[in-house]
Amino acid sequence: MKPGDDAPLFILPSSDGKKVDLTSYRGKRHVILYFYPKDDTPGCTKEACAFRDSFAELKKAKAVILGVSLDSLASHQKFVEKYTLPFLLLSDTDAAVSKAYGVYKLKNMYGRKFWGIERSTFLIDPKGKVTHLFRRVKVDAHLDEVLSALKELKRV
Repeated sequence: MKPGDDAPLFILPSSDGKKVDLTSYRGKRHVILYFYPKDDTPGCTKEACAFRDSFAELKKAKAVILGVSLDSLASHQKFVEKYTLPFLLLSDTDAAVSKAYGVYKLKNMYGRKFWGIERSTFLIDPKGKVTHLFRRVKVDAHLDEVLSALKELKRV
């Protein structure tokens, strides 16, 4: 996948108990679609809280945040409540959407190999096109990268 490609469409269950259809944002908002490995782990919590803390600024930029992991809805609901996350988390338990976006990868941690999500973010414009891809995201600088990309899109 590269900038200019159509974002793969999906409908996934969300932390608010409803289904989210990516097409529902067409013509309205930019979508910050971020994939993360696991609810309530250090890096994932830091990333989610950074998006939470900048929620007003992102909303002002006409962007919506959607987080995706392989976790269950019950896990997402606990994570949202614990950290007061003001955006939806989507449950991709069969990894179909993660595979469509190319973020479901064979990982290696402490010599153990397993399949999981490679932390990645896709910025999708109101026409449904991917404008920016952030792969192998480093959490500390990531929010600034996303904000910079949104500002760049406003100038275009």
